[in-house]
Amino acid sequence: MDSRPDRGAGPLLSLQGVTATLGASPVLEGVDLTVGAGEIVTLIGPNGAGKTTLLRVALGLLAPDRGSVRQRPGLRIGYMPQRLAVDPALPLTVRRFLELAARDATRRVRGALDRVGAPRTLDTPIQSVSGGEFQRVLLARALLRDPELLVLDEPTQGVDLQGQEELFALITGIRDERGCGVLLVSHDLHLVMSSTDRVVCLNRTVCCTGAPLTVSSDPAYLRLFPPELPGFALYAHRHEPDAECRPEGRRGG
Repeated sequence: MDSRPDRGAGPLLSLQGVTATLGASPVLEGVDLTVGAGEIVTLIGPNGAGKTTLLRVALGLLAPDRGSVRQRPGLRIGYMPQRLAVDPALPLTVRRFLELAARDATRRVRGALDRVGAPRTLDTPIQSVSGGEFQRVLLARALLRDPELLVLDEPTQGVDLQGQEELFALITGIRDERGCGVLLVSHDLHLVMSSTDRVVCLNRTVCCTGAPLTVSSDPAYLRLFPPELPGFALYAHRHEPDAECRPEGRRGG
């Protein structure tokens, strides 16, 4: 039986008009977002833009002040957090770390590590793996949930440029094989341009959204990501969290 999500059965995840406040500060204001089966959606935005908060709302870990969050009934989600601290004194191998991730994970640990390109870490203390290996182990942990939706918060954090490219290619390959949806946060649009279907630029509200090439020529996007070098779009986000996001430049979905 094919367990891949049905791409014609509506979105896996839908957020409408989501507003959230932390303390006295508004973090999200009227945000709409959908992720379908087989679709990679990338969230970009400056620090403090609400990206991680939006993921927490999408996962059901934080209730919005206003708006709605709908997940497809029975949706299986694999989550890769931005940071995960492991006590250095804890005697924990990668194998055991992954066995704790999901029910019946023990027999599937080796295959998950093989798929993410980190089989040699199996019996290594989790505290001893490199930054790039640790990100792959976290991705393997998410895959052990047999996800219909992967939610990845800065999956290439602490990884060098070549490793980032390899990880994005790996994520794309997993999407192609499984037909799962992917919602990820990244600061580097030039790295994900070839592997994402839709970009959502967030700064408390949605500044612009659409296919990567559409967004990259959107006036709202260009105010946020000015090209630094002629002939090569190295995007450095200069948008301050308090700056205005103007809706008149939006294009795409």
